[in-house]
Amino acid sequence: MNPDIPLQLLGGITAREFLRDYWQKKPLLIRQAIPDFESPIDADELAGLALEEEVESRLVIEHGERPWELRRGPFAEDAFSTLPEREWTLLVQAVDQFVPEVAELLEQFRFLPSWRIDDVMISFAAPGGSVGPHFDNYDVFLLQAQGKRNWKIGQMCSSESPLLQHADLRILADFEESAEWVLEPGDMLYLPPRLAHFGIAEDDCMTYSVGFRAPSAAEVLTHFTDFLAQYLTDEERYTDADAQPVSDPHQIQSDALDRLKSLLAEHMSDERMLLTWFGQFMTEPRYPELVAGEEVAEEDFVSSLQDGAILVRNPSARMAWSEVDDDVLLFASGQSRYLPGKLRELLKLICAADALHADNLGPWLADEDGRDLLCELVKQGSLGFADE
Repeated sequence: MNPDIPLQLLGGITAREFLRDYWQKKPLLIRQAIPDFESPIDADELAGLALEEEVESRLVIEHGERPWELRRGPFAEDAFSTLPEREWTLLVQAVDQFVPEVAELLEQFRFLPSWRIDDVMISFAAPGGSVGPHFDNYDVFLLQAQGKRNWKIGQMCSSESPLLQHADLRILADFEESAEWVLEPGDMLYLPPRLAHFGIAEDDCMTYSVGFRAPSAAEVLTHFTDFLAQYLTDEERYTDADAQPVSDPHQIQSDALDRLKSLLAEHMSDERMLLTWFGQFMTEPRYPELVAGEEVAEEDFVSSLQDGAILVRNPSARMAWSEVDDDVLLFASGQSRYLPGKLRELLKLICAADALHADNLGPWLADEDGRDLLCELVKQGSLGFADE
């Protein structure tokens, strides 16, 4: 994608201008980002998804058994018939993993790294429905799909911002409105992290939320050090060879901290390990149980492709790739694999193509490393045959 071509999705500005002026800086209202947008899923179908065991869903009822009552799915079939006429919201996570037509929406956001995109959450709200004034610690695009929603924009927040006493929802105790817009189908609002916002349905309305993965510093440190620890031997310890006699045996001297920092830096600065961990972490599937492969013999696998079979990505799989010197590194659903540089174009194809078949795989089916990789991805579950 050319970063200097104006995009209707961004209101006629280029991807470069958006990233420079708005991304993680300030909100952007885009009228008719997707003109005449019609949701590929309606309210009844969204409610149907909320009945499924593998789908993550929530109901927020502003005046329920208690203020801002939260109910978690999966829901029973009669759960929606007992709801009030107003002021409730159904939220369903990762609809893109269950409805291919919703996943297609993400193609319009390819000016951003695909491994940064988390999921497409869809909310349906009755008139007056809301989840309260709140803020997120990640970027979000809010696309109006049905009806009208009033969006109020507030202050920048932090972990110190006061919240209402609530066991499950992070609702702001104070909301300082600075702007207000009504969005209609096709309109979209971009919000940077930590900006307070408050959406209220004016009628029966549906909103798509395209959210982004943004690991916290605590997550990075915790998960990366756990990852590193798998590869460290018990013999690698704090040492103080050539230490000098101490005047006070109870004092921790600054040279001890220097040795400790050196020990940490030796491992924390290993760029290859950091890349391996980061790629695995950022491609971990939201629902790992949905990425399940099957055993297949390589001969049968190749024969199926030559007979016209088509490979597609598992909707729950996440993929990315990177370069390491002359080699390449593939990340697939939380796993990684170093591969020879000759497979670079194959990795690009695997990550980007809607379908893989004998025609576009071409010479890679004749390459032992290429065949082995494709077969392993089927066994792992990131790829699968379209007719299965």
